[in-house]
Amino acid sequence: MKELFDQVSLKCSQNITQHYSTSFSFSSRLLPPVQRDAIHAIYGFVRVADEIVDSFHGYPQDRLFDRFTEDLDLALQLGISTNPVLHAFQSTVARYRIPRELIDAFMASMRLDLNKKVYRTKEEYQKYIYGSADVVGLMCLKVFVNGRDDQYEALKAPAMRLGSAFQKVNFLRDLQNDLGVLDRSYFPQVDFRNLTPEALQDILRDIEEDFGEAFRGIRSLPKKSRLGVYVAYVYYMKLFSLLRSQHPDRILETRLRIGNPEKLWIMFKSVLRHTTGRMKSYA
Repeated sequence: MKELFDQVSLKCSQNITQHYSTSFSFSSRLLPPVQRDAIHAIYGFVRVADEIVDSFHGYPQDRLFDRFTEDLDLALQLGISTNPVLHAFQSTVARYRIPRELIDAFMASMRLDLNKKVYRTKEEYQKYIYGSADVVGLMCLKVFVNGRDDQYEALKAPAMRLGSAFQKVNFLRDLQNDLGVLDRSYFPQVDFRNLTPEALQDILRDIEEDFGEAFRGIRSLPKKSRLGVYVAYVYYMKLFSLLRSQHPDRILETRLRIGNPEKLWIMFKSVLRHTTGRMKSYA
């Protein structure tokens, strides 16, 4: 009956995706079923790790993260885990030959969130983003190219830029919680408690460049994967547009989001653009 446990494990990761991110849940529906399961498995894994370091306040987060790391190592070594999320993830790692160094880089960045509050240099900032976001983009790319090493190598750079863009948008969107609750600041040499329009524009230009490079890669993805990734891209471009239109004080005061009805409309428009060969690099 291990097949039943496999199915239940995937279902756990699917439920995590649906409850934590309607954007990824909606866009993943446009992937082939096998790829959809794999993306859910990756998202479930990264979400649980992120929750340990970000929201398990009042509990021994260091010990919990150490235990999660130990269970992850055992799952990858044995090819099985009693933790359903890790079981689904290790299966995806094995199936798509996801390199261990990507997983280790992700866990290293998550561990930083346990104690590190300020990123003072560009090098620190870039290393954190690589581990927390770029490598997740590369894990997903392994799924999207379905084992084609030549396609993976060709699309690595734009996949990383897409991960960076998503993460930086999340940083801006979550400023209120990061500063007020977690006392964290990721962008180096930026005083977010006195954020100027000029400093904000510098950040937005950097994100816009990431999105531009990412879009060129999306256009070259295999057809079966392209639509789902494109819809996720358009969702985040919409968030980026909202952030770009806000005064700095507004970004610090509220967490911007897109309502589900608008997400469905965005998905409909994106599907139409993709079907007619008219994908656009904006929402």
